[in-house]
Amino acid sequence: MPRVVVFDEFGGPDVMRIVEEPAVEPAADEVSVRIEAFAVNPLDLMMRSGNSPATVPLPHARLGIEGTGVIDALGSEVAGLAIGDPVILTAIPDSHVRGSYAEYTTIPASRVIARPTGLGIREAAGIWVAYSTAYGALIEKVGMRPGDNVLITAGSGGVGRAAIQIANQIGAVPIAVTRHTAKKVDLLAAGAAAVVAIDQENVVEAVRHHTGGIGADIVLDLVMGPGQQDLLEAIRLDGILVAAGFLDSRPTPAPTSSRTIFGYRSFEHTLDPAVVRRMAAFLNAGVRLGALRPALDREFALDDIVEAHRHLEKGLHAGRKIVVTV
Repeated sequence: MPRVVVFDEFGGPDVMRIVEEPAVEPAADEVSVRIEAFAVNPLDLMMRSGNSPATVPLPHARLGIEGTGVIDALGSEVAGLAIGDPVILTAIPDSHVRGSYAEYTTIPASRVIARPTGLGIREAAGIWVAYSTAYGALIEKVGMRPGDNVLITAGSGGVGRAAIQIANQIGAVPIAVTRHTAKKVDLLAAGAAAVVAIDQENVVEAVRHHTGGIGADIVLDLVMGPGQQDLLEAIRLDGILVAAGFLDSRPTPAPTSSRTIFGYRSFEHTLDPAVVRRMAAFLNAGVRLGALRPALDREFALDDIVEAHRHLEKGLHAGRKIVVTV
């Protein structure tokens, strides 16, 4: 029988265990996917530890919000897909039931896209969550355009790196923010036009310097918390801040600035088939051009899922995606 990772109580990595479960036949509008690899995301750790923003029913909860594999079975009403097609999972809002930490999962056919040609299995496993979040926030939500100066916090993280690549692909100017000067060289190599290291620089002054005194057109805030006040001051008067992360657990003060602020969560768009088609087209073009590639860290086997979570919790991945092969 297929193996799947489950947990029966909240806690550290050791609460996860691998069990065997009968294969689930797809409903009329669903497909069964044989998982080849999946990525470990911060939301997985939050769900496992009991800190998820959404309720996780116990016991026997599953994990995993992204992955890649091949179609193994089709529901009776599914068209346009065939057994053996390589696909990427685009949305698993009920990951506690059908998460990707498994050898197989069954999912609505509308929530898979064809795996782009030229994208390896490990890359495909770790590209979608970061890419779709950055694309959805910057392009669908706030309409990033060529020439826009875009300030990206947590620039060395998965979503931050994706945002840098996406901004470059459309001709915007990505300015990355990091907490550590030591990461500047890496972020410039990753495509940032400039890097602001807040351990040595004032973010407002640095952004004014890099934008000729105008300020950022868009800020992608993946951190939140008290530091958002400085980000708002770094935006030009009619600029926009889009808050799409929660890395700082401290409260975010009420804004004192008149700048426009939008909130963003990826399911806002990844459950919309029309937007997913646009995302898929953009992703295919970026992969074909070599503009979109996830930064990968270590690869783990399914049997080593506990170690994969420990690796992420310790910050040893340096913002790169941790991939588990099945």
